[in-house]
Amino acid sequence: MKYIIDRFEGTYAVCEDEKKDMVNIPKYKLPMEAKEGDLLIDDNGIIRIDDREADENRKKMNQMMSKLFK
Repeated sequence: MKYIIDRFEGTYAVCEDEKKDMVNIPKYKLPMEAKEGDLLIDDNGIIRIDDREADENRKKMNQMMSKLFK
């Protein structure tokens, strides 16, 4: 399963899953360096960051935001 970190609230990361549903994942299950916008991959209970795809998602979002505010 893949998730994108939307935001942090208290002890949880609020994430969007592949079905576009919002789920809360306890922060202690995430890598220490996890931040908003990171793409997470849950591989049999071990959560890791997919840096390559997260960078691509950030670039797309920045482009969309630039177009929106021009």
